[in-house]
Amino acid sequence: MRQGSEWEPQLLGFLCKWCSYAGADLAGTSRKKYPANIRIIRVPCSGRVDPLFILKALRLGFDGVLVSGCHPGDCHYQTGNYFTRRRMAITKKFLEYMGINPQRVQASWVSASEGGKFAEAVTEMTQEIKELGPNRVFSDERQGNGTDTAP
Repeated sequence: MRQGSEWEPQLLGFLCKWCSYAGADLAGTSRKKYPANIRIIRVPCSGRVDPLFILKALRLGFDGVLVSGCHPGDCHYQTGNYFTRRRMAITKKFLEYMGINPQRVQASWVSASEGGKFAEAVTEMTQEIKELGPNRVFSDERQGNGTDTAP
């Protein structure tokens, strides 16, 4: 997204519908200020976020991906966020192996009553991604013939 001549990172957020999505909703209804450069996908549980979803988001040109769920121990599906925590660690190592800075992918734990914490997480991530710069890893594919093939 361009605002004037300054580059703004594009973020994609996968948010648990029970906690983090409700926290994002609370941030909006409470008029908490946070960057408007995040696109949100509501998922039943953060444990349902496949690492391929993250890779696909980066491949499509998003500069960063936020996976957010219930606090560990408070998952509505018992252990979903524990799976997320382990999966995120493995995904970051995989991205690093591929030559993608693992800081482009982050996890946060936000409950439904923590709208301010959600706004803070998005603001911090936006600032960190600004320091990293645009995601250019897959730019050759995006500038190609316009077709998209499955990984």
